[in-house]
Amino acid sequence: MMFRPKILTRFLIRRFFYGVGLVMLIVCGIIMAVTFVERLPSNPTAIAAMADTWRRLLEYVPLFLPMAIFMGTLFASYNLTKSSESIIISSAGLSPYQMARPFLVGAALIGVVATTLINPYSVNLNSENITPDHLVLIDNEIWLRESSDNGFVTMNAKNMHKSGNILLFDNATIYIQNPQFKLTQRVQADTVALSDTGMSASNATSWDSRGIPTHTNWQIKTLLNPQTVLDRYLQPDQISFWQLPEFITKMRAIGVPVRAHLVQFWTLLFLPLTMVAMATLGVAFSQTRQRRNYSFGIKFGLGILTCFAVYFLINMFNALGSTGVVPALLATIAPPLIIIAASGVFITSFDTI
Repeated sequence: MMFRPKILTRFLIRRFFYGVGLVMLIVCGIIMAVTFVERLPSNPTAIAAMADTWRRLLEYVPLFLPMAIFMGTLFASYNLTKSSESIIISSAGLSPYQMARPFLVGAALIGVVATTLINPYSVNLNSENITPDHLVLIDNEIWLRESSDNGFVTMNAKNMHKSGNILLFDNATIYIQNPQFKLTQRVQADTVALSDTGMSASNATSWDSRGIPTHTNWQIKTLLNPQTVLDRYLQPDQISFWQLPEFITKMRAIGVPVRAHLVQFWTLLFLPLTMVAMATLGVAFSQTRQRRNYSFGIKFGLGILTCFAVYFLINMFNALGSTGVVPALLATIAPPLIIIAASGVFITSFDTI
């Protein structure tokens, strides 16, 4: 008798991972098929298109992972009810809360893996192919600015990509000002390279303070380098969970707003709690008084609508946290707590058979 709960726990965890894995396999398969067809024309080979598809799939994982947890829990509960195994488990002495515990543990483990392993791997993989989509843009354009005792350097570019350790900016215009903000030079080039030694451009057109143009190979030493640009202008979701605390500290020291980065950090830190909330919601939806005619189709449809509502709730709180209306920690932890509370009330009030 003393080993029976452990055997049932392992059995329920296997059923849970099977349900979540099946949902993830279907969703990932659909996303990869659609993305592969979309990216194939823009890549030289099918292998390059598949690598690009894999990178983009990892970007989508945080979006559909909570839904996969919810639908996997619902699917696992459906299989247990359909095969009457839930009745056998109840007769073994496990209450509905004890039956749900392995699902919650499994969901928390998935959240931990997603935060500590998948997120850093995805960020590291995508950092090799930086595009303007990964940057915080102003009017859909790239603006970089450096201030020093020698004056100011401001660059505007339409596009950016990475080549090794060098950032390349397309259709770039650079404005150089003295400490009194007087424009001393304007440079325009098709491509500007930013390396650890500064900016450079081939076949650039330069105008001096008198407006006289010259064509030359232009370069200037700057404090900006590829790493500082990426650190300062990357979107919060393009920074690894392990790097976010140090990044937030640095940005605070120079007076850069970090509310969005705080929301991202707390979201990743409490991702296991969010996964537990979605599993709890799945358990609540799986409650039924019917042992055979389990209305899975209806519950599946209602579950999809509920996932959209939950997604809206989470995004609303994230927006409130990013704008400073509510504290970042509260904006992150409130949605899963609301979901757990609502699901718990429903489970408690449901008279299971």
